[in-house]
Amino acid sequence: MEIFLLALVTVAVAEIGDKTQFVSLALSARFRKPWPVLAGVVAASIANHGLAAIAGLWVARLLPENLIVWIVGLGFLLMAAWTLRGDHEGDDPPEVSVRGAFVTTFVLFFLMEMGDKTQVATAALAAHFETVLLVVAGSTLGMVAANAPAIWIGHRYAARIPARLMQRLSAGIFAFIGIWVLLAAYMNQSAAG
Repeated sequence: MEIFLLALVTVAVAEIGDKTQFVSLALSARFRKPWPVLAGVVAASIANHGLAAIAGLWVARLLPENLIVWIVGLGFLLMAAWTLRGDHEGDDPPEVSVRGAFVTTFVLFFLMEMGDKTQVATAALAAHFETVLLVVAGSTLGMVAANAPAIWIGHRYAARIPARLMQRLSAGIFAFIGIWVLLAAYMNQSAAG
């Protein structure tokens, strides 16, 4: 139980103010389907942290960290473009299937967590305590604890804001994060090279 709680607290604290909270808010507001978004966060966390716990640092060595960062940054810019392309007239949100909200959330979160501090922390905890199940369960619940409030805030207040404005705000958040990630990658690459 101690390992589970340590993983939970470590990941929850690491996620406070992280980009994934902003993405949770934006996805929930965009899709207006909080349960599939939350399920996507849970599934992506289990998959990502499961890989981290099982493979440990080997996963981080599989792809160069700077490549992962570039992929994530470009993914956010593509998500911004996709969000804007989906604009509809009127105040009603576009019809989005539960599967679409789940799959989009799963893919974004899985990619965003590659090489992230929570993945590294999960790998380190699993290696240190030599247990996968308790560490992955704790780190996944930590992700839920950090992101669920953002999901419910996005869902609750999205109904009070016109859909077109929400789509533009979501696209802006995705574009901002994408540019921020790419600039950070560029600066790190310039400093190293």
